[in-house]
Amino acid sequence: MFTQIHCVLFDLDGTLIDSAPDLGMAADEMRVARGLPSLPLSSYRASAGAGARGMLRVAFDMGAEHPDYEALRAEFLDTYARRMTRLTHLFAGVEPLIQALRDRGLRWGVVTNKARRFTEPLTAALPLFASAESIVSGDSTPHAKPHPEPVLHALRQMRADPACSLYVGDDERDMLAGRAAGVGTVAAAYGYLGTGADMARWPVDAVIRHPLQLLNLLAVA
Repeated sequence: MFTQIHCVLFDLDGTLIDSAPDLGMAADEMRVARGLPSLPLSSYRASAGAGARGMLRVAFDMGAEHPDYEALRAEFLDTYARRMTRLTHLFAGVEPLIQALRDRGLRWGVVTNKARRFTEPLTAALPLFASAESIVSGDSTPHAKPHPEPVLHALRQMRADPACSLYVGDDERDMLAGRAAGVGTVAAAYGYLGTGADMARWPVDAVIRHPLQLLNLLAVA
């Protein structure tokens, strides 16, 4: 149980929104265009949190060391940008969670490693994010997660005390960033997590398996 919480920050992909369908289908479009067979969305889902790197690894078994990686990465990002709002949606429970937080007088924001090129139009397309008091993208500060600066930047924008704040995310780098920033850390086990993820090794204070379970962790004044 967390007490005296006034601010909750969230990761975006895999925590608030399920963007795996658009990420996966962008990579799959590239596969099919090259004469390769389509892969099911389930093949891409676990790697969705790794963005272009994860999608290209699944689609083409290609790592960043491959000589064609940068060209395919640029193509992937352009392909994703054209379709990123087609299938992406809020996880079940996220909308009532945010409403419940607001009803309790808590403030909320987003800290993601997604570039502003994608974060801004994507959050603008989903009405929920109009009430977010801070949306920090992967290129909003000189450092991305797991560095604590993006979390600290959001807290400064919101004039929020780290000791009275939480960060919720579905990746180890989220928990590392939150812990280094001095906020409570909550792992979203319903998210992408990543292949071979071991949450037992993450610096987490609590784990939730559905967004609304977060409410059970907040002491009511």
